Amino acid sequence: MSKISAYINFSNNQCGEAMTFYQSILGGELSLMPVKGSPMQDSFPGEAQNGILHADLTGSDFSILGTDMPNPNIEATVGIVSLTITCANKAEVHQKFARLADGGKVVHEVMTFFAGTMGNVVDKYGIGWGVFTEER
Repeated sequence: MSKISAYINFSNNQCGEAMTFYQSILGGELSLMPVKGSPMQDSFPGEAQNGILHADLTGSDFSILGTDMPNPNIEATVGIVSLTITCANKAEVHQKFARLADGGKVVHEVMTFFAGTMGNVVDKYGIGWGVFTEER
């Protein structure tokens, strides 16, 4: 069986902070591997040593991976992706939406529509989120 996971390249060494923030909202187990002290530390310049080489936040039904290391093969304007959280009910939508919106930018307020209830936000790390439930 295949599984798709999100892998986020953060800027300004925000990976550890962002992944800890996401863990506070989503739960799960978080593993952070700093560049300094990793088997690859000699492959990176001094200014990268305080960054996160690899982060893994895994829950029972999700996996979000991340890094502070830029990917020179991807242009920032190509392949922009937003993450979606499917919640059990409207109360959970409002709770997670409010947490993600704190310090970020609301794109679409939480609203009820034909397929359920949803809202869109860009969090304080620049990551887009759709928060959804089938409950109306």
